[in-house]
Amino acid sequence: MSTGGPRTGVAVIGCGYWGRNLVRAFAQIGELVAVVDPAVEVAAALAAEHGARARELGDVLADPEVRAVAIAAPARQHAELALAAIAAGKHVFVEKPLALRVEDAEEVVAAADAAGVTLMVGHLLQYHPAFLALVDLVGRGELGELRYLYSNRLNLGKIRREENILWSFAPHDLSMLLALVGEEPDEVVAVGSTFLSTGVPDVTTTHLRFPSGPEAHVFVSWLHPFKEQRLVVVGSEAMAVLDDVEPWESKLVVYRHGVEWDGDVPVPVKADGEPVALRQDEPLRLECEHFLASVRDGTPPRTDGREGLRVLRVLSAAQQSLSDAEPARPDGSHDGPGDPAGRFPGVVVHESAYVDDDVVIGAGTKVWHFSHVLSGSTIGRDCALGQNVVVGPRVTVGDRCRIQNNVSVYDGVTLEDGVFCGPSCVFTNVYNPRAEVSRKDEFRSTIVRRGATIGANATIVCGYEIGEYAFIAAGAVVTGDVPAHALMVGTPARRIGWMSHEGERLGDDLVCPRSGRRYELVDDQLRPVDGS
Repeated sequence: MSTGGPRTGVAVIGCGYWGRNLVRAFAQIGELVAVVDPAVEVAAALAAEHGARARELGDVLADPEVRAVAIAAPARQHAELALAAIAAGKHVFVEKPLALRVEDAEEVVAAADAAGVTLMVGHLLQYHPAFLALVDLVGRGELGELRYLYSNRLNLGKIRREENILWSFAPHDLSMLLALVGEEPDEVVAVGSTFLSTGVPDVTTTHLRFPSGPEAHVFVSWLHPFKEQRLVVVGSEAMAVLDDVEPWESKLVVYRHGVEWDGDVPVPVKADGEPVALRQDEPLRLECEHFLASVRDGTPPRTDGREGLRVLRVLSAAQQSLSDAEPARPDGSHDGPGDPAGRFPGVVVHESAYVDDDVVIGAGTKVWHFSHVLSGSTIGRDCALGQNVVVGPRVTVGDRCRIQNNVSVYDGVTLEDGVFCGPSCVFTNVYNPRAEVSRKDEFRSTIVRRGATIGANATIVCGYEIGEYAFIAAGAVVTGDVPAHALMVGTPARRIGWMSHEGERLGDDLVCPRSGRRYELVDDQLRPVDGS
């Protein structure tokens, strides 16, 4: 069956457990032209079964008749293969996760933007008819304000040793939760247990708290006696349950339970479940057709690269929490993270970090392994300083900033609220440094305005201003002032577009595809339209 229009021509890279399903799906749609796998015999047999050719990766990337690739290789290869395909001008579908490191995912997203190709991540359940119906219920306000969401993905197997249960099972659930709530969490806490392979948790629970109020948790395990795939959404007016183990007629059920008050005692009022009628269809086929439609029409996929990046940021935060977790004791004592001197109430300072005297740190901030905050510096509330971060001396960091691993914020740099600094990005404060010449009186100031994003390994030359909500792509080198909302790439960095408040690239209509906020250009400066 064809999706209509000219043929795209898809090559599937990877013929393992899930790659075989992609081969079948694209073949049924009529778009499969090639299969690639290091196991040549496996690739040949699968290609023959589905009327395609088994080919080498280099041949596929060089073939103009192959317009798109679907990557189902091991997760550690996703970013490398995606970048190679994008460099060859191919549209890319990549199975979850988009990459194993946030900085690699940022590089893939920036490369796809620069090349003008479609990038889609295989978060399959976002294409499930029951989930699409649930999204519609939430969007129409049928459940009221979202209060609490939870997802259980439990089974006996498929057990892995190269990745833990969090990375294997949870991406699907996190993708659904982020889509339903419509924002990223500002707090992620994960705990896990390991029983089979050292260092590979078999069971994890991840708790999420979102800025607008909802909370959620994800419980995943491959050591469970029976299969459970259940998503529960609790709203102020009703509750909904998506149970994918149930038959189609009862996969999605709405419960209009309520609570009445008897004096000061809340009393639950239960109602019968209301099954939601669904169109029965295979989510994988719908997902593949959606990718082909995006390639054909040039429209962003539902699960585009930025959606994959959002999920990866949450996964990475959960993994960090797993790694840093210290059990609480009934007597209140603890080892590990904390501020032994009690100087910063409500602040987590890891035992390996150093905080000088004459420093102000706001409540909710976390200073992680091997980091150093120098004297005279002020760090706002609810910030996160990753491993090996140096701030100061005399640096001001606003509220809700995220400074990833291996970043130094030097004297002369100011970060306003909500700034994101990607791993290993670089700030300078002198134009012409010499080891043997002191130039402390020649420091030049750099201001990064509210909500700006600086990608991994980007360099910000001193003496300039990064405008509000600007987006500096991974590896870019900024050598001048950056306008608000500008998308900057390359060396030296040049503006190739505009970004919304929510970090979405704006099209020609200047409407944010995530929030619907409208913008306008006035004297080559982007600003929101009044009332949007």
